Amino acid sequence: MSRATQTALVRDDRTIYEAAAGLAVGLSGVAFVTGLAALLNVVAIDDPVAGLELSVLFGVVLLGLGATTVGFGVASRLDYVETGAQPSAGIVAAGAFTAIWFAVGTAVAGAAGLGTVSQLGVGMLLSAAAFATTAFPREDIGSTMPAGAVAGLCGLALVTGIVGPGWEQPLAGYNATLFGDTVVPAIVLFASLVTGWSAAKAYGGFGARGRNVGAYVLIYLVVGSILSVLVGLVAFVTVRGLPGLFNGFSVGGAGLVRWPFLTNGAGLLADVAGVFPALLGTVWLVIGAVLFAVPTGVGAAVFLSEYAEQGRFTGAVEVATNGLWSTPSIVFGLFGAAFLIPRFGNQKSLIAGMLTLGFMLLPLVLITSREAILAVPDEYRDASAALGVSKWQTIRSVVLPAAIPGVTTGVILGVGRIAGETAPILLTMGGGVLPAKSAAPNVLGGFQLTASPPFVSNPALLEATSALPYQLYALITAGLSGNIQNPQEYAWGLALTLLLVVLVFYAIGITTRYYFRRKLHQ
Repeated sequence: MSRATQTALVRDDRTIYEAAAGLAVGLSGVAFVTGLAALLNVVAIDDPVAGLELSVLFGVVLLGLGATTVGFGVASRLDYVETGAQPSAGIVAAGAFTAIWFAVGTAVAGAAGLGTVSQLGVGMLLSAAAFATTAFPREDIGSTMPAGAVAGLCGLALVTGIVGPGWEQPLAGYNATLFGDTVVPAIVLFASLVTGWSAAKAYGGFGARGRNVGAYVLIYLVVGSILSVLVGLVAFVTVRGLPGLFNGFSVGGAGLVRWPFLTNGAGLLADVAGVFPALLGTVWLVIGAVLFAVPTGVGAAVFLSEYAEQGRFTGAVEVATNGLWSTPSIVFGLFGAAFLIPRFGNQKSLIAGMLTLGFMLLPLVLITSREAILAVPDEYRDASAALGVSKWQTIRSVVLPAAIPGVTTGVILGVGRIAGETAPILLTMGGGVLPAKSAAPNVLGGFQLTASPPFVSNPALLEATSALPYQLYALITAGLSGNIQNPQEYAWGLALTLLLVVLVFYAIGITTRYYFRRKLHQ
């Protein structure tokens, strides 16, 4: 009877404990999201909330989270609740809290006006204490005490107003100043991450399950913050760029749709300055780069994967392609200026820009194509060979169709990079900054038959052409405005147009990938 009663009581206590820990995790998430909103200026830290400034309310929440987190560890250590705490929190947690408290100690000592040696001394002292507190006690204490202390210290600084609205701290030796509008949200983000992880471990009962839950909470918060920043950037550019993009837009009249920003140039005769030459130049740049890089990269991947013996040669090619993909774009631009321009009339041209961006795209296409081909199961090749099919027919009809989704993924990633590059375009293709509509490249209509090799010529490919990244760069840095009535509105509309072009190429690539993937599984 007594045993049954004790089991029931432990189960009830465990339920209350889990509910409290889950509430702490949720509150840490809310604090993290609100801190991120304050960092992005969606809300202000001096906005009143429940009669308190938001920064003070942040401090109250962090104090509560710090005390609650410590309480979870104490309750587990005193066996008020049944958990699976390990003898130690582990060397990884100890190292993390050592680094955290070293940074906290040096920051606090620096704010107090101590010298460099004293700052390092305080940081080392606190980091040693944090390491001892984390590594030597049982996991429940080692995971909660340092985390709760971090949140408590941050909350105390916000509640007392040591850091808050109007606070600023010049950085000695640097031409920069820290302001409360930035530091307060950063403190909240940091402290809520730490307490969220610790409370999540307590919710999971420490041990292996607690560590998994804590890792998931950290991953969700970090990934969510990254996605929020990306969405915020896209939304910011969209809001700022819509007035310029729809300047003069109308439906009906002589034409079904009139969109002068996309169909006009920026010449003196344009009633509304537009981006048509730069837009068309960007599209042709990407198309030319893809037409050059994809066949070359896929062909090289087929040779390296299916024909070449795996050895030093293939290893050297792999190292070289990885190095080329990480090479800065300005290096490719210098290569285009030094090697390609002299071979195309010794002047900047569209084809020089196409090939330069094609060389930038080529390493990624080769890497992803090779990985996609190697990922095709050998059973496919064996089954084809068993039917008497030749090696090339097997590659063409079996291997490549199965690898197309992976190849398309590499092309999508590469196009996103090359479409927004400025340095290679500046060095190899840059035309007029504010070109008229007549300056748009007429590539399709420019092909001509000739009597001498290569028997086909296209003057449009040999002319300097503008592009969206180059035009945006020149407009902002040089302050050129021409006949543009509102240069800022025009520049933001230009940025939004470039973003939409990249998204359109992404959409085309993703649609192609899903089409071939669905066709492959039919």
